[in-house]
Amino acid sequence: MELIDKQEGIYLLDDENLNFPTLDMMKNDLVAIGGDFHPQRIINAYKNGLFPWFIDEYNYIHWYSPNERMVLFPDEFRLTKSLKRTIKNKGFVIKSNEKFEEVINRCSSIKRKDEDDTWISEPFITAYTNLFNLGYASSIECYLDDKLVGGLYGIMVDDIFCGESMFSDVKDASKVAFYYLCEQAKQNGIKLIDCQVHNNHLESLGAKEIPRDDYFKYLK
Repeated sequence: MELIDKQEGIYLLDDENLNFPTLDMMKNDLVAIGGDFHPQRIINAYKNGLFPWFIDEYNYIHWYSPNERMVLFPDEFRLTKSLKRTIKNKGFVIKSNEKFEEVINRCSSIKRKDEDDTWISEPFITAYTNLFNLGYASSIECYLDDKLVGGLYGIMVDDIFCGESMFSDVKDASKVAFYYLCEQAKQNGIKLIDCQVHNNHLESLGAKEIPRDDYFKYLK
């Protein structure tokens, strides 16, 4: 692991060594580049507070650990009256891990506001599908009339669920999936849902930003 930008605190990862910079080595949101999608490397990243986000034009993976981490405590999910009615009356059926690969592919193809392209490229799809097959990744799926209409996927790291992405083909389908994720989290002793970076949609559901130092305390 080589420090290649002292001012920004960016490290180039070794191909063979699967270690990551520690908290005291981190300066900005982007912490490291390089490495590969070996399953153990990805799990090590999450255990050390990082996640892969982009692959640049030089084929370097970019590894992030935001100074302000967006998280949601399961008890703080914001269940509005309208969403409660939707859950009760719409007829959504929730399942887990039945169509993981379809969920991640739908997350990669859905058009998002203010985004020209997706970061969920084929290497990401292959890597996380592999993690699913190894038992590390999971999906929550929302069905309507036996059709997959929304869902989310992520990685379990001890008692933290690291959410990666979600999609919705029908109004509120991803919100319903997220609600059931929080319900499962409360039942299974998951103390925190890592939402990574701020966006208004997550904030509307009850997520909030905490300092990176505080997030690491939950990791430990």
